[in-house]
Amino acid sequence: MSIRDFFCPKCGKTSNQEGLCNHCRIGNTPWYACDHRVKSTHCPSCGAIKQVNTWTDTDRERAVLAPELAKTAVHFHPDVRKPSMVVKVHDNTLNRSTATITLKGLLYNTPVEGTCTVELIWHKEQCDRCNRISGSYYEGNVQVRADGRLPSTYELQVSAGIAQAVEDSLQAGGERLSFIVDMNQTREGLDITIGSQHIGTLISQGIIAQLGGRFTTHPKLVGEKKGRQLYRITYSVRLPRYQKEDIVLTRGRYVEVLRVESSHLKVLDLTEGIQRSVREDDVERLIGNLRDAESALVVFADDHSIGILDPETCQTKEFRKLKWQDTKAGQHVLILRDGDQLIMVG
Repeated sequence: MSIRDFFCPKCGKTSNQEGLCNHCRIGNTPWYACDHRVKSTHCPSCGAIKQVNTWTDTDRERAVLAPELAKTAVHFHPDVRKPSMVVKVHDNTLNRSTATITLKGLLYNTPVEGTCTVELIWHKEQCDRCNRISGSYYEGNVQVRADGRLPSTYELQVSAGIAQAVEDSLQAGGERLSFIVDMNQTREGLDITIGSQHIGTLISQGIIAQLGGRFTTHPKLVGEKKGRQLYRITYSVRLPRYQKEDIVLTRGRYVEVLRVESSHLKVLDLTEGIQRSVREDDVERLIGNLRDAESALVVFADDHSIGILDPETCQTKEFRKLKWQDTKAGQHVLILRDGDQLIMVG
């Protein structure tokens, strides 16, 4: 022992520091505290978890959530280094579990170890989204219609797919109240009931970006909450009169619609095989759509003409070979019917 050694005032042993030695400091220091119980609030319908006042979607099972919940009950002293916890959970009832936690760490460079027991309470509460859905709450409708015609099955399927994709994206991004309440196909088109105005706007924008057309909004005042006026909005989506892959007759020539641009159509001339623009008003009539075309066998082909077997009459019909065609006997082409006339469309 040297003159520079320190003595612990409690146990009298020598120490390398003034005041209490590490052993006595540890004995006087509550190096951890453990709450007796913690509560987890979850939605029995969708499984979402409530944290403070915010609901969060999760697909984790109770067996995974329980250890994490138990660890939130433990509070270490700020001087503890390298803390670790091992949790064992026992389910007592459907709404109660007991967690035994083994604690380890370093306090003043000395290993410490302890245990504590926490009661886990599993509380059920309907979340904000499920509460709105069960109460038939909605903030608007997206009505998909077509200008001067009925929407095709293809357009209805695409619109429904876009709506579902938008909902999935918003839900994944944390917008829990941006949901689809209902989706119904009607005689005039498709009606989509939505839980927020944001999802209504995105669905409408997505549909016209894919299928063309335009949309307008029509708000209706339905009440007031906490001094704020509440509106329900109808999003009126109008698909264009002609859709992509329509075959139309304009100025005596058959063309395929590639894109709708305001009052003009970007088309492919089926005779010349070139693209051009025509006014919508110049369209004489609609022949059909490429998705509805029939497949027909090419019986013969030379430099100037080809013969096609009509699948309906089983008669061979001869056509002048089009400039854009490179068709050989034995291959198949796509045809549409304009009365008794066959039109090669692909």
